[in-house]
Amino acid sequence: MNNISTLIGEIVDVKTSGEAIFRGTLIEVGQDIIVLFDDENFIYIPLLHVHRINLSDNIDETISDPNEASLKKIEAISYRKTLLNAKGIFTEIYVTGGNSLHGYITEVLSDYLVFYSPIYKTIFISLNHLKWLTPYKQNTTPYTLSNKELPVNPPSIPLLHSFEEQLKKSEGKLVVLDTQVTSMKVGVLKKVNNGFIELTIVNGENIYLNLDHIKSLHLP
Repeated sequence: MNNISTLIGEIVDVKTSGEAIFRGTLIEVGQDIIVLFDDENFIYIPLLHVHRINLSDNIDETISDPNEASLKKIEAISYRKTLLNAKGIFTEIYVTGGNSLHGYITEVLSDYLVFYSPIYKTIFISLNHLKWLTPYKQNTTPYTLSNKELPVNPPSIPLLHSFEEQLKKSEGKLVVLDTQVTSMKVGVLKKVNNGFIELTIVNGENIYLNLDHIKSLHLP
C-alpha cells in the first residue's frame, strides 16, 4: 500500500493521461489502481496513468457515500483483478481519442484485453493504454440495446497469448489501429517485426508504427 492511501475518504482531484481530470471521493487504493466515486459512478484508474492526486480545493463540495460497489468487493484490489471482475458487465472505458468506448470486457490476456462494443464489435486493447473504466449501474446497457442487439456472449474468436502475437495474426488484413479512422491508422497490416508495425495505407505508401504506442486493434 502506498502513501496515497492516506487520502482515502477524502474528495480529491486526479489528473490522468490525456489531460483528463476527475473529482471524487477516493474509495480504494491498490498496488496499481485507484477507485473514485464521483457521486454517480465508480471510476477505476490504473496508477500507470495517474499524473497527479491532490485534495480538492473546493472545500464546500460534498459527495454522497455510495450505496453499493459497482463491482464485487475484492480483498486486495489490483488492475488485473478489476478487469477480471468486470468481465460481462456493461462498462465504459477510455483508451484514446475524443470518445470513450461502451460495451463489455470478454477476455483478459497477458498484456491485452478483448472488448466487445456495439459500434466496433471486437477490439483488442493493450493493458498499458487503458486509461480508466467505469462499470454501468446494474440493469443498464449501452444505448439501451437488448442482449439480442448487443449479445453478452459474442461469437468466440481464436485468441493468442500476447498483444503482439494477436497483431501478427492479423498480418495481411485490413485493420483500424487505436479506433482512429485516419489516414495513418487504417490500412493493410503487412508485417509485425522488431517492435514495429508495417502498415500499407490508402495511397499505397508503407509506414512504420512503433508497437509500444499502439493502443488497440480492430478488424472492420
